[in-house]
This record gives sequence, structure tokens and C-alpha cells, in this order.
Amino acid sequence: MTAPSPSVVVFGSLHYDIIVHGPARPRKGETVTGDSWHPKCGGKGGNQAVSAAKTGIRSVMVGAVANDDFGRVLHENLGRNNVDHRFVRTVTGVGSGMSVAIFDSEGDYGAVIVSGSNLELGQRDVDAASEAFVEGAVLVLQNEVPDQANVAAARAMKSVGGRVFLNAAPARPLSRDLEGLVDVLIVNGIEAEQLAHVPTVETLKDAENAARLLAARFPTAVVTAGGEGVACATMLGDAFSIGAIQVELVSTHGAGDEFTGVFAAELARGRDIRSALDAANQAAAIFVSTPF
Repeated sequence: MTAPSPSVVVFGSLHYDIIVHGPARPRKGETVTGDSWHPKCGGKGGNQAVSAAKTGIRSVMVGAVANDDFGRVLHENLGRNNVDHRFVRTVTGVGSGMSVAIFDSEGDYGAVIVSGSNLELGQRDVDAASEAFVEGAVLVLQNEVPDQANVAAARAMKSVGGRVFLNAAPARPLSRDLEGLVDVLIVNGIEAEQLAHVPTVETLKDAENAARLLAARFPTAVVTAGGEGVACATMLGDAFSIGAIQVELVSTHGAGDEFTGVFAAELARGRDIRSALDAANQAAAIFVSTPF
């Protein structure tokens, strides 16, 4: 029997993003006059599926949208970017997920998400996409859908010999069921602070320390530290870090998703973890220095 081709299965969120640019992000009670705005297809799941597909690997999206204009645009975007979106279900009674992200003049941002249809994901979606859960595949999860939905997807992938990646963003406590199914944890500084119970993760040394602490609970832990770089540690005791590639920053929005999608794709192809992290680091550097 021929082995299945490498694939990345992303189970997670789809959001229609509204991007606002201004001189600064507003403080409580403050109104700021913006410079411009534009729409963008996002959601951590959608972004990661597109990022994986751009590497040329088979990328499959399992998600949920509503029967509205946002949902139709999200479907079209996945297809246009060569993502298999047959398993994106259309639900009723709620709107599609969306977000508003406000960027300041330095390229940093704050965002508000409305989960909508993403909260409808569950066991029925895992069952409907069963043909995508195959030996050797990599499943990518995030924290923008219900924990029990992630558990169902992780169990399905583990049962066929696939690997489970969790990009634990946004930060929230993880259930014991989900934690026990994760092969590779990917977090940024804020998420690492919460999960590793450390006061701060700002430097590469901080990230290295957090990765080692998290590797006591996860087979592989990857901690990104923004412009500092990325650290990795494994339960077997291996640990290393990679410095960031210095570029002129345009925007950080979606950089973590670009990193995660490329990292998952390269590991699914069989590359070793350091090589996969190098590729993801390079992709993220290009991403943050490229205008929308």
C-alpha cells in the first residue's frame, strides 16, 4: 500500500477580520482618529491552514462558518489559497466568527474577536472529516474553539498514528484531557507565562527557561519570543534556541500563525525539528516585514 502524502489538518477558527490603522491604540474611554481600514480573512485556524498550503503541502481545514457574507468570503479565501475546505461546515443560528484589530504606528496591535460559528465545532465535525485523519498527518489546534472539540479532534488523530500540535492561543487553562494528547506545544511569551507559571517571558533566555519547564509536561515545547527569537525543549532533555532574523517591522498581526503553519508543514514532511523551526523563523521574518 502506498503511504499517504504528507498533510497538515487544521481544526479550528475562521474569522473575518477588520483591520484598522491609526496612530495609537485607544485607551479606556478614548477615541482615536484612524488612518485607514481594510478587511482580511483570518482566524488562527484559517491563517495556519493557508500558511501551511503556501509551502506546497496538502492542507485541510476543518471549521465552521455561518450562511452569511463573511462565511462565503472565508470559504472562497481558503479555496483561492489551495486549502481543502470541504470540511468547513455551514451552521445556522449564529454569525460567522469575526474580529477587529487596531494597529498603532509601530505595527503592534490589539484585537477583539467574536467567536460566533467557531463555538459550534465538535465531534460531528471530526466525524465528517474522518478521511483527513490519517497516519503520519499533523493536526494543528488552537484555543479559539471549545476545548472539548479540540479533545475530540486530537483523539481522532492520535488513534490513527498522527501527531497533534497545539498552538495554545489565546491563553487559557488547558484541560487535562487535551494536555495529555499534545505532542508539540507552541506558545508565545504571554501564553508561556500562564502555562509555565513564570513571571515574564520577554528575552530569549526567558523563553529557553519556559520551554524547559513546559517540556516536563509536553513531549516538545516551542516558545516564541517575538523579535528575540524562538526556544525549543523536549521531554528527552534536548534544548536549543534560534535568534530572530532582523528585519524592518511592518506588522506583527498573524506572524504567530505563519510560524505555526510553516513549522507544522515542515515537520509533516519529515524534517527535523531544528530545520523546521529555521524554516518557520524565516517565514515569520518575511511575513512581519511585508505590507498587507
